[in-house]
Amino acid sequence: MEPIRVSIATDFSLTPGPRYRIEGDFSGQEFRETILKEAMENAIIGNRKLVMNLDGTAGYGTSFLEEAFGGLIREDNLSFDLINKCLEIISEEEPFLIDDVKEYLQSANVEKLKTTPKDGK
Repeated sequence: MEPIRVSIATDFSLTPGPRYRIEGDFSGQEFRETILKEAMENAIIGNRKLVMNLDGTAGYGTSFLEEAFGGLIREDNLSFDLINKCLEIISEEEPFLIDDVKEYLQSANVEKLKTTPKDGK
């Protein structure tokens, strides 16, 4: 099955901004809420890959990437395991960003596990 492809530079902005909408344009929160969440949910439901291309922008603040990707778990309650299964990140320009995003997902998952009651309620 054909993967879902998202390019932040093409589909969102050449100049990704801050963490939250209130802090400025093209925030990580805005990207997650308007593009990333739906694409990730569609990939999970359709058992497809979401290929996320980070290349082509003017650069990223860590807060943008952490809010966008960590927020999938923290704010949108998506499963770390399902995200991990479906998400493929590419960055030829700054390959270290791939590991950064994986760390943000892992950290958000650890945070969530710490705050989830043992009985799941």
